[in-house]
Amino acid sequence: MSAPSYGERPFRVGVQLQPQHSDYAGLRRAVAGAEEAGVDVVFNWDHFYPLNGPADGEHFECWTMLAAWAEQTSRVELGALVTCNSYRNPELLADMARTVDHISGGRLILGIGAGWFERDYDEYGYDFGTPGTRIAALGEALPRIRSRWSKLNPPPTRDIPVLIGGGGERKTLRLVAEHATVWHGFGSPQTLAHKNSVLDDWCLKVGRDPGEIERSTGVHGGPDDAGRELYDLGVRLVTVGIDGRSGYDLAAVRDWIAFRDEVNAS
Repeated sequence: MSAPSYGERPFRVGVQLQPQHSDYAGLRRAVAGAEEAGVDVVFNWDHFYPLNGPADGEHFECWTMLAAWAEQTSRVELGALVTCNSYRNPELLADMARTVDHISGGRLILGIGAGWFERDYDEYGYDFGTPGTRIAALGEALPRIRSRWSKLNPPPTRDIPVLIGGGGERKTLRLVAEHATVWHGFGSPQTLAHKNSVLDDWCLKVGRDPGEIERSTGVHGGPDDAGRELYDLGVRLVTVGIDGRSGYDLAAVRDWIAFRDEVNAS
């Protein structure tokens, strides 16, 4: 089966440098190595504690780090995979994103999601609520963010891409259809194929061309496992997650870069 219309764009490779189990010097070296290797996007994540490994291991905050990466790099796009909507007022987040957009010369992707890691909420004093209330808050925040961008002086350097992570079929994918530039999904190729179909249906219901939304997912291992299958599904951004326990080993990332260059040349 040929790729859907949303597959008619170049294939890209991202790396999520998870800001855990490393000192900052290690993260700085990893960012430099990722850009030198040829990745398209460098992500971190928006948490306050490690998600795996020692629960109280080394960890750093997301957005101050993105500002530093914006100064350190010159080519790659940058973003959080993903920002937790609950942790910041939407207008403040819009201003932060606009500022990093300017620092980077127009290379920021605003990755955002509803939030899920309960320890972050409990330790930092946020109301965890329910999945429904968190998704509702995300739905309220997204138009406020865009509205604030239109009021800021100076405005963003470009129409900042919005990446939304999540796969809820009744609510999250509708928000993706309404607001996202990139959808980051999770699961097997079969799951992603189904979610793609649901997202396409939401796009039709809200009057959006499905081809406007880039399809993205995280990958484990190299492209020999599922690279061609993901490509045929229309996935055009894959992200490899690595943390300090591996020394930010880019071996799998380099394999995906080779795969990217091959499929984009064909």
